[in-house]
Amino acid sequence: MSSRPEEPSPEELLNALRQMKVSDLLLSTLGTLAQVGYAKLDESVRDLEQARLAIESARALTDVLDGAVPEDVLRDFRQVVANLQLAYAAAAEKPEKTPS
Repeated sequence: MSSRPEEPSPEELLNALRQMKVSDLLLSTLGTLAQVGYAKLDESVRDLEQARLAIESARALTDVLDGAVPEDVLRDFRQVVANLQLAYAAAAEKPEKTPS
């Protein structure tokens, strides 16, 4: 017996794509953008430009999803974006670490 799981056939992959909802993919992308945005604010690897790009992208996606997903879900993601914006502002106020 092989310990590797069986890979789906091309037909199974195509069927899964046909059943996928774009709104679900966008919600997943929003979560990923928030995670990456927060990671880019970490002092050890701070990259404010990338964090800003994550924030702006997430804001755009929440606008696109308006009316396409339940309002409470969208409200939660808007709160995540707002929190990320606050974390960005706090990080932008701190001086950057200079390499030793």
